[in-house]
Amino acid sequence: MNLNLYGHAGKWLMVDLGISFGDETMPGVDVIMPDPTFIRDRREDLVGIVLTHAHEDHLGAVQYLWPELRCPVYATPFTASVLRAKLLERNLAGKVEIVEVPLSGRFSAGPFDVELITVTHSVPEPNALVLRTPLGTVLHTGDWKLDPDPVVGTPTDEAALMRLGGEGVLAMVCDSTNAMVPGTSGSEAAVRDSLVNLFGRLRNRIAISCFATNVARLESIAAAAAATERDVALVGRSLWRINEAARANGYLKDVPPFLSERDAGFLPREKTVLVCTGSQGEPRSALSRIAADDHPEIVLETGDTVIFSSREIPGNERAIGRVQNMLIGQGVEVITADTEFVHVSGHPAQDELVRMYQWVRPKVAVPIHGEIRHQTEHARLARACQVPDTIIPENGSIIRLAPGPAEVVGQVQHGRLALDGKRIVPLDAGVMRGRHRMMYNGAAVATLVMDSEGELVTHPQVAVMGLLEGPEAGEILTEVGFAVRKALEELSHQARLDDEAVRQATRIAVRRSLNASQGKKPLTEVHLVRL
Repeated sequence: MNLNLYGHAGKWLMVDLGISFGDETMPGVDVIMPDPTFIRDRREDLVGIVLTHAHEDHLGAVQYLWPELRCPVYATPFTASVLRAKLLERNLAGKVEIVEVPLSGRFSAGPFDVELITVTHSVPEPNALVLRTPLGTVLHTGDWKLDPDPVVGTPTDEAALMRLGGEGVLAMVCDSTNAMVPGTSGSEAAVRDSLVNLFGRLRNRIAISCFATNVARLESIAAAAAATERDVALVGRSLWRINEAARANGYLKDVPPFLSERDAGFLPREKTVLVCTGSQGEPRSALSRIAADDHPEIVLETGDTVIFSSREIPGNERAIGRVQNMLIGQGVEVITADTEFVHVSGHPAQDELVRMYQWVRPKVAVPIHGEIRHQTEHARLARACQVPDTIIPENGSIIRLAPGPAEVVGQVQHGRLALDGKRIVPLDAGVMRGRHRMMYNGAAVATLVMDSEGELVTHPQVAVMGLLEGPEAGEILTEVGFAVRKALEELSHQARLDDEAVRQATRIAVRRSLNASQGKKPLTEVHLVRL
């Protein structure tokens, strides 16, 4: 969930504003985004948001956080199309000023002179940003790789990068995702050829899952299907959204229109390719619903094949494994990048990073977009490429690039926000902590009826959720009720007249009793009625 800020002459420029996704440790949370408090409090000095490309982790939070920022958004045509569709869903269509910048375009935003350099990635129109100021030039690479035949779009503009290196670059803020991977990331054209071969070997229905924004992969799948006389259907709303954005901007123009999931039900098994959302095991994705036999239109049978044409994002292994196990349990063959050549990364491996440093020759390397182990390896590689200085940032780091030596000079408030239903709340807020505790310890509700003198009118009633079952549950709850009665009897008369003191004593008694019998301390609520 990328959010980068560049400051100069009292103004700020934001680069990317993305999301991440919740997992099983975050019940009820689908979307996570960075906390923009620092720049929200300075939004009068925010001159714009520049989006490097159309991946969710780079633009997905604009639709949620733009109302707090209210500044222009700069993007190339395809990225702007994807963003408009998202804004429409949040009733922000026409409210956000979107400035379309042509590929290799150049514009000014406050004190920043911004130039786009075309790079290659797993989505159309990815860009590196050149940020020029009187104090020096910074290259922010965004997500990139070197692919001589990317299928969709043009290869990385090596000439522009070498020309930039000749001008002199103060710092390069660069993608570290594959910094631990030797060699190169591979070419999309090679994946296309491999899919043609693989489709030719398969006899029944093929379902293939990839990142929805990977338009080049969609074209590769379509080419492989055409070569093996199969028709292609898209299954999943995000795939249709990307398909529309791609065709509106001149991509996929040689690919026949895709069929709908309803149409796919009428195709012979041996003539069908289904492109499905859900490569990361997302619970509500098309592939997850198909695997659970819960999709209204699509059913897979024994002898069909599902291809995972993507990499596992760290943290999603369990969700992906769950989907794959359900498919295999139904007699469906599962093919991944571990068993067949069905995917190449959109991020640079070590040889590509070396070439980038040879072209750009920055004075400072700032590895970003990866875990600390990736950033550390990236920094080691940069030093081996004769970069004089490296800085590994943490979330919230303020890095002074110029004037003077480059160094971390402070920290700003940072954190994570969660989209909880229709609300955006801090991920560490009380409601989220409470939900987390309920998930692991259950919940209990104690109901007390007391008179005006602080005496119980009836025996305390206790109910629990997610904690007890079976015939012994009633006996255990009776014991909990007696523990509550005893705790209240031990209170002074004055304390029994204090509602909060009564609630606190009851809460402690419930938790202690259930911890003694069940080894759990449930989230406990007390309802007190005074007569």
